[in-house]
Formats: sequence, C-alpha cells, structure tokens
Amino acid sequence: MSFAEATDAPIYAGLVEEQGDVPAEVRRVAEETLLEAGRVLDFSTLRVPAAAR
Repeated sequence: MSFAEATDAPIYAGLVEEQGDVPAEVRRVAEETLLEAGRVLDFSTLRVPAAAR
C-alpha cells in the first residue's frame, strides 16, 4: 500500500496516480546516489608512501 492509499488525501492520491510517487522516486535515487558516492569516494584503500610521511 502506498502512502497515498494509506492517507485521506484524495488530491494527493490523484496526483500520484497521474504523475507517479515523486517523493518515493526521489528518495530511491538519493539512496542510490549515496551508495555510489560512498563507493567512489572510499579512500580507505589509499596509503601514504613512506617517503611522504
């Protein structure tokens, strides 16, 4: 059951039916972006060369 179906907001339910659940889609894309950024920006495998210490 979507948020629109669980609430008493017929206007919102109609918009979701017409346009899709935009907040849910934004949330999904944001979570994917955070995961990807975490993988790309993982500096834990970098080591400082001994000569630079």
